[in-house]
Amino acid sequence: MAYEKLAEIIINSDNIVFLGGAGVSTESNIPDFRSEDGLYAAKNEYGYPPEVLISRSFFDRNKEVFFDYYKKNLVCLDAKPNPAHYALAELEKMGKLKAVVTQNIDGLHQMAGSKKVYELHGSVHRNYCMKCHKFYSAEEIMAMEGVPRCQCGGIIKPDVVLYEEGLDDDVWNGAYSAIRNADVLIVGGTSLVVYPAAGLVGIYRGNKLVLINKSETQYDSEASLVINDKIGVVLSQVMEEVRKECK
Repeated sequence: MAYEKLAEIIINSDNIVFLGGAGVSTESNIPDFRSEDGLYAAKNEYGYPPEVLISRSFFDRNKEVFFDYYKKNLVCLDAKPNPAHYALAELEKMGKLKAVVTQNIDGLHQMAGSKKVYELHGSVHRNYCMKCHKFYSAEEIMAMEGVPRCQCGGIIKPDVVLYEEGLDDDVWNGAYSAIRNADVLIVGGTSLVVYPAAGLVGIYRGNKLVLINKSETQYDSEASLVINDKIGVVLSQVMEEVRKECK
């Protein structure tokens, strides 16, 4: 019944925005942070918790350890989009989905075909020299030993938002506007505990809030529909009905 209701909501709207978190990519075998199998729960060899290892102050004072941890745990170049990514890209192509707002840095939404993606926390696929601003791909960074350095001698920094850093204003404003003006907001694969991203749900002004997550969230009582399951499983099944009705 819940799947049918979600299909109906999607079929009757052409102004949907999707807000997603790490749970969207776990089905692509990318670990999240807070689950039992996430990076926060796993022991590491460095003696620091992940939120310290990927903070700006740690990057500034210990780049060797930062990049060793970053490359081993946050860059997953073998990962491929899963059914959730492809379903969202298809909804955008159908003219129903206006934007994806993601907390993920893996670039899988774009790989699946999504065009309008607001990456709140940046992307591992964009890297820039801190001195001359030359661009480097994730593949180039991974091929460099130790601390990645530009041809000019400058240090190359991933374009990801580290702890202690602020979000990009243009990305934040775009995401804020898209969610505020959406008719339907689908939130998936996020526990909604990471701010400021979690606060975006609070600025949604519509009356069709859909939450898809394996566990409960603080916004469940405010939602029109709550589905506790994997986002890829849900969207792949719902899309079958959507395609029938929207040929």
